[in-house]
Amino acid sequence: MSQLPEKMSGVVLTGHGGPEQLEYRNDLPMPVPGDREVLIQVYATGVNNTDINIRTGWYSKSGDHEEDAGWTGEAFYFPRIQGADVCGVIVAVGPGVSAARIGERVLIEPCLREKDGKALANPWYFGAECDGGFAEYTTVASRHAYKISSALTAVELASFPCSYSTAENLLTKPNVKTGDTVLVTGASGGVGSAAIQLAKARGARVIAITSPEKSEELLKIGASKTISRSDSVIDALGINSVDVVIDLVGGNQWGELLEVLKPGGRYSVAGAIAGPLVELDLRTLYLKDLSFFGCTVLEPEVFANLVHHIEAGDIKPVVAHTFPLEQIVEAQEVFLQKKHTGKIVLSVAKP
Repeated sequence: MSQLPEKMSGVVLTGHGGPEQLEYRNDLPMPVPGDREVLIQVYATGVNNTDINIRTGWYSKSGDHEEDAGWTGEAFYFPRIQGADVCGVIVAVGPGVSAARIGERVLIEPCLREKDGKALANPWYFGAECDGGFAEYTTVASRHAYKISSALTAVELASFPCSYSTAENLLTKPNVKTGDTVLVTGASGGVGSAAIQLAKARGARVIAITSPEKSEELLKIGASKTISRSDSVIDALGINSVDVVIDLVGGNQWGELLEVLKPGGRYSVAGAIAGPLVELDLRTLYLKDLSFFGCTVLEPEVFANLVHHIEAGDIKPVVAHTFPLEQIVEAQEVFLQKKHTGKIVLSVAKP
């Protein structure tokens, strides 16, 4: 293993606001692995809604970005190296970690339960409460660095951690199983396209809501049927027609999602890109015996199950575009246009 540098390149978020708050620098201090931590050289890292939501202060319910603009509902502190998706290689270990881990190719579990050698009272998000993967090197608790054996490239593997673990969590909490009919909103995005594949791997039938021009792509990765996002879901499917709704959108059509759920149906949510405020008729909730699942913190088994699916070839990466890390502003601009299917990934170092 070659000697590690004293400084590294990376992108620092300097405050809430527009893309001008993202600063690419080549004089950042090298992170040092602490107790039970590993140092990872980052090969590739993904672009996510969470990064942009934090930058813009979208999570703030009070309107005071200084008070509650972190994804946990608490204040967010700057400067911060964001980036929840990481594929890389362990290049050094801290106290309490076997040196045999050096050289392992790994994916980082983005939902953290340990930091600085201590269990966290409440889970953190990688790249939010601590520095993440938008840099040449990063540190994380050894337990959150999962060895991966796959022929896929680093860019392809970096498309998995955040979106696919979120999708797997969305399916795990409502116990999606063989024979279920699952409706996925926002189906062409990173989480949506992941949910299609993972639901199909569980033996479920998947219906995807998307734009007409993306329909064929989603049918190819496992959807049985698509519905245009401009159409009425009730008109397309009828009431009491699906077992599970995986919702990433929210917005004005939210009430229809509950109407198409069968009695005893399950609603699972991890996004609100069309609007976070919705109107609920409580009679629909209790008369249909519906169950609601908010999905942010990963269930303990989720990431290990995801790694198994990747290694078994049950799911495939869907990478729409790749940019070098220093072009993160352009990458986020393309991401926000929502014309792509799958993930946008930033390349950091060559394997």
